[in-house]
Amino acid sequence: MEDKRNAARVEVSLDARWEGVLAQCAGTIIDLSKSGCFILTSDLAAHDELIRLEVELPTGRSVYLWGEIVYKISEMGFGVRFTGVSDADRAVLELLIDYARGKRERVAA
Repeated sequence: MEDKRNAARVEVSLDARWEGVLAQCAGTIIDLSKSGCFILTSDLAAHDELIRLEVELPTGRSVYLWGEIVYKISEMGFGVRFTGVSDADRAVLELLIDYARGKRERVAA
């Protein structure tokens, strides 16, 4: 599979809930960038399906994003490209990515 990512990803572990046309499920985001993420979850969603994603932040608040499923790994999860992100949500994503990157750097030191 060709990697078409255009934004650096950072490893995270964030609880998330997603809602598609036929399913609503919980999962865990294991990597995150400004343009997308990978969610460990059931594979009840279809390739190219648009989903609404609720990401639980470390502060206890949530951010809501829209995305498109760009690939699936059977019985593991799927990759999402964010499609509808407000300026405010993008700012939260950037802070979250910076926080996660800094946390990983402190652990590695």
